Amino acid sequence: MSDLLPDDLPPNVRVTSVNEVAHAIADGPVVTVCFDLDGCLVDSRAAITEALNEALYDVDLPTLPAEAVAGLIGPPFRSTLVQLVDDLLGDPDDVDRIYATFRRHYSHSSIRLTTRVPGIREALVALDAWAYVGVVTTKPLHFAVPVIDAVGLRKQVAFVEGPALSATEEEKTETLARALDRWGLGDAVVMIGDRAGDIVAGQANGAVTVGVTWGSGSEDELVAAGADHLASDPGELPDLLRRIRDGLGSGTARG
Repeated sequence: MSDLLPDDLPPNVRVTSVNEVAHAIADGPVVTVCFDLDGCLVDSRAAITEALNEALYDVDLPTLPAEAVAGLIGPPFRSTLVQLVDDLLGDPDDVDRIYATFRRHYSHSSIRLTTRVPGIREALVALDAWAYVGVVTTKPLHFAVPVIDAVGLRKQVAFVEGPALSATEEEKTETLARALDRWGLGDAVVMIGDRAGDIVAGQANGAVTVGVTWGSGSEDELVAAGADHLASDPGELPDLLRRIRDGLGSGTARG
């Protein structure tokens, strides 16, 4: 847990921002750009794998290789655990115990083992003048904000929206809607993520959607979900988002 944050986080945490005045100084439309966290801004595979395997071991279930865990990252994690325990022929009554153990270990492993996606900080910095940049995640804020702080992205995002610890099955669509209600200050919204759930959430909230292929989801998954655009490297994002912004007046933003 970051020393900068209280033990009991409020429902929403304002992080900081060099972007905060973007809407006042931008030459042209301001776009609210919502980034998913895991797989999009940070690589959390090692942290989640360690914490999950500790929790599975605790109830005598087989542990999983990192490549198997990667496919579980994205949707609300308790829902994922229900299916995983069933697949491993475990006791459904153990799900809450596994989840609690996972969270306990993850509070430490997330700070030690989560890394920033190479090139993503530079991409975020390039958006400062005209984009209102935030993070919208299914990871509880209690974990998300310290991770953002630990990987050095605190100054690059204006807001963070995620579920409360008690909202264990909140879908990304609901989280994004709440984020836009609180922080949607721009002329248009872009949702960027690596899983189908990010694309579906963006579509449900009227956002232009960008699928990134460096995370846990595949290009096929993102295309099948109907992503408006794809990016294969963080360095592509500033130009892509500028083209989306430039297309706002011409009706080509989704082209």
